[in-house]
Amino acid sequence: MKKTAVITGASRGIGFGIAMQLAKDGFRVVLAASSPSENHGEKFRKLEEIEAEYDYIQTDVSRQEDREAFVEAVCERYGRIDVWVNNAGVAPKVRADLLDMTEESFDRLIAINTKSVMFLSQAVSKRMLKQEPIDGMRGILVNISSMSAVVSSVSRGEYCVSKAGVSMLTRLYADRLAGEQIYVYEIRPGIIATDMTAAVKGKYDALFAEGICPIGRWGTPEDIGNAVSVLCSGKLRYTTGQVIDVDGGFQIQRL
Repeated sequence: MKKTAVITGASRGIGFGIAMQLAKDGFRVVLAASSPSENHGEKFRKLEEIEAEYDYIQTDVSRQEDREAFVEAVCERYGRIDVWVNNAGVAPKVRADLLDMTEESFDRLIAINTKSVMFLSQAVSKRMLKQEPIDGMRGILVNISSMSAVVSSVSRGEYCVSKAGVSMLTRLYADRLAGEQIYVYEIRPGIIATDMTAAVKGKYDALFAEGICPIGRWGTPEDIGNAVSVLCSGKLRYTTGQVIDVDGGFQIQRL
């Protein structure tokens, strides 16, 4: 039986990179994003080129009613959820000093980046608990956070806080579900070439030239997809709550 993997924020960037890799791994992939499906014909063609079995669901993960309908739709169509990747996320519309950050910006990032992970994980976990295990696994949850979960960036403090919250949610859900054959992991991307980072390309090009990372290049969505692939392979069943830093070695402390 083909397993089903759901990826939020999957219409572009990291999310689409994850969807492509899991499709190559043999999963049926359900892509979810807030924009209508007609905007993504090019992405769908790429999935068709690799003969992927895929679906697309338009949803706004910041809205309770959308989250509930989303999870229900997946279960109705496919009967079970084997992998769920919480990837949907946004950056501040304006990078502002911590002392100038607005409540509006803070609330927006928490709603999309953190609150959605909390309550989608809750809804999906309840569904997974009702599933019969396959190969000793009821399901896998993967949260895509950021190096910003642990690295200060005072011009986008709301983003750092929202991703730090995702890291704690990873631990909480890993702890709660460890005895239920549901495994929970976290990927912390570093400096990845996506639409989100395009506006600051010059800044990071200069930092790479100065040696900010031992692996001196931009990361790619494919790098993140490969890491998620490992976590979803079913080969790490004596681990849960783990974090993989996909950041070019940024976290290494150097003199």
